[in-house]
Amino acid sequence: MDLNFTAEEQAFREEVRQFVRANLPARISEKVLHGKPLGKEDLEGWQRILHKKGWAGFTWPREFGGTGWSAVQRHIFEEECSAAGAPPIVAFGLLMVAPVIMAFGSPAQQERFLPRILASEDWWCQGYSEPGSGSDLASLQTRAERQGDHYVVNGVKTWNTLGQYADWIFCLVRTKPDARPQAGISFLLIDMKSPGITVRPIRMLDGRDDEVNEVWLENVQVPVENLIGEENKGWTYAKYLLSHERTNIAEVGRSKRQLLRLKQIAAEQRAGAQPLLADPRFRDKIAQIEIDLMALEITCLRVLAAEAQKKGAAPEASLLKIRGTEIRQAISELTLLAAGHHASPYLPEALEDGYSPDPLLPEAHASLAGTYFNDRKVSIYGGSNEIQRNIIAQMILGL
Repeated sequence: MDLNFTAEEQAFREEVRQFVRANLPARISEKVLHGKPLGKEDLEGWQRILHKKGWAGFTWPREFGGTGWSAVQRHIFEEECSAAGAPPIVAFGLLMVAPVIMAFGSPAQQERFLPRILASEDWWCQGYSEPGSGSDLASLQTRAERQGDHYVVNGVKTWNTLGQYADWIFCLVRTKPDARPQAGISFLLIDMKSPGITVRPIRMLDGRDDEVNEVWLENVQVPVENLIGEENKGWTYAKYLLSHERTNIAEVGRSKRQLLRLKQIAAEQRAGAQPLLADPRFRDKIAQIEIDLMALEITCLRVLAAEAQKKGAAPEASLLKIRGTEIRQAISELTLLAAGHHASPYLPEALEDGYSPDPLLPEAHASLAGTYFNDRKVSIYGGSNEIQRNIIAQMILGL
């Protein structure tokens, strides 16, 4: 792999940079850069701006309305958006269920769902984990019984992100209870407005209850036409989706932005003392994170290139998930240390719009404790890092 960007790629970077600079609303970037929560209108608004430009499907092939960009172009796009404070793409539709529909959905499903996903007309959420089935996903118990031209679904899904906004949920359900765990699972697309669905918020460690939920399904009727692929073959489709999710969780662009924030805080002048960045031991810690992030970036580019060539990337996706989340946690922890006593109070109100910080508490520091608490979860969701190590051991080492 040539690690130098070509002249064409540098020109593409400048095009993206200029577009983001001209079109990203300042109120949204301010929220992102100060670690404040984003509402549905913020996330959908940015995706619609990208759709108008023709860039919403930046990972999609041209035949489905995407950009058809190369792995390097996709990487540059994400990096420039993150650096500018653009919101993350809501992955559940564009980056997760859409590839499954493209690969395994029927032509009718592709025609029905993909254009609406691309235009951000439908918001999707994920129905994988259950109260007793998280990392051991194959043990899920949500049942779907076929009755004529529809399924009747009963069960509970948990750790459902932003489901309170969702129009649709893609759901793993058990359609053959007497089969071995992986063989009796199907992949259903369920309208969240269906009778029998209840969304219940979960309060998180950072005090917020507007991010993750439980979704209860009680005698929910789902048309058979909303089954992806074949009945009882859902585990195959689930693994395909998870490889995309774990690659996305690496979030190199976000970590670069947070690393820059860490350096800025460490460079601040302190009363009667040198900046932390002048301390060689602290500087070494930052340097180690930066080296790890550079290595992750190169690995991410390799995985994206493999995907573009239709090569399997499951073990590499697990590696990206592990290292990406570990680096993200290391940055948030070191940032908390760098801010010192300014970050010690956890102020939930600091995450709200219109918050006016104490003059002695820089605004950039006010949300650091909340970010630190929230980042504790990233090594667990998307398949815990312990499970990812098992996958690597099985697929690469044959253990």
